[in-house]
Amino acid sequence: MRDKTQTNSAMAGDGLIRAGAIVFFAGAVATLVTVTPLFLGTKPFPAYMFGLCMLMGVGFLVAGAGVLRSVAAGRRQAREAGSR
Repeated sequence: MRDKTQTNSAMAGDGLIRAGAIVFFAGAVATLVTVTPLFLGTKPFPAYMFGLCMLMGVGFLVAGAGVLRSVAAGRRQAREAGSR
C-alpha cells in the first residue's frame, strides 16, 4: 500500500515550527549580544535587551505547539485511514 502523503508536502504545524525556530534563534542572538559585554568588562546593555533574551523560550513554545499540531493531524489522518 502506497503512502498518499508526498515527501515535500507541508503538514499542519510546519509553519509554527519554522516560525518558532526563527524566533528561538533571534532570542539566541540577543542572548549572545547581551552576555558579551559582561565578559568584556564593558557597560551592560539596557534592561530591554534582557527581555529580548526571552524570545528563546517563546520560540521554543511556538515550535512545541507546532509539533503538537502536527501530531494531532497525523493521528487524525491515521484514524481516518483506519476507518476505511
